[in-house]
Amino acid sequence: MTKRRSAPTFQAEPGLQFGAGLAANGTRIALLERIGETGSITAAAKAVGLSYKAAWDAIAAMNNLADRPLVERSAGGRGGGGTRLTARGQELVQSFRRMEAQHRRFIESLNETGAQDGDDWRVLGRLAMQTSARNQFAGRVTRRTRGVVNDEIELRLSGGETLVATVTRESSETLGLKRGAEAVALVKASSVIVAVDDGVPLRLSARNQLRGTIEAVHKGAVNSEVLIALAGGNTVAAIITNGSAEALGLAVGTPALALFKSSSVILAVAP
Repeated sequence: MTKRRSAPTFQAEPGLQFGAGLAANGTRIALLERIGETGSITAAAKAVGLSYKAAWDAIAAMNNLADRPLVERSAGGRGGGGTRLTARGQELVQSFRRMEAQHRRFIESLNETGAQDGDDWRVLGRLAMQTSARNQFAGRVTRRTRGVVNDEIELRLSGGETLVATVTRESSETLGLKRGAEAVALVKASSVIVAVDDGVPLRLSARNQLRGTIEAVHKGAVNSEVLIALAGGNTVAAIITNGSAEALGLAVGTPALALFKSSSVILAVAP
């Protein structure tokens, strides 16, 4: 049995946004904190992974933005020069750390919710996916037939329909396309052929033949977008010429078939 994918986890670094610029973030606060501990810009910069110049630039910017200086540098003398964090700087570091602790508790709470509602988070993750493919179907792998070069993958959609995709064996292994694995099938609308379903069986090489009814026909200057509603609730979009749409007599409610080759199906999985 394929191991179920764990729910996604939230990760975020706290920061304060004012207008269009980020006024305070973890790195700048850590720099102030290290200055307070070491009394040295060189040591503080090294500790937080900044160059000496970048650290000085950050300090200058923070001093300019603050209501009172956060860092002061004393000139060299008998005791030598130094850098110190002012009382105001200490206050801001402490305030940021308190907000950071609250932020951490909030993230932990979100992750606890995600662990309890893992299926919902996975669906929300798929909804956020952006792709140029007009047709996007979520499903689960029901069969994988291995080949020397390519594997044939059967994907059962949420509505009960089955899609067949041909992918390279390397891709099949990399994506973990085993029985029970969740995957998303992507099909460009231009790869879908529309046929009128008059009850006569069609003998075609296209592996995917999905039956439904015409839900809408959007006519353009040259092409028409045809939406076919499947029995299970999914919708297939196809782009065909206006001439073809007229020749087929496509109208809302007309029984139709959406046809596309298995090689036209791209499979994707969530990370």
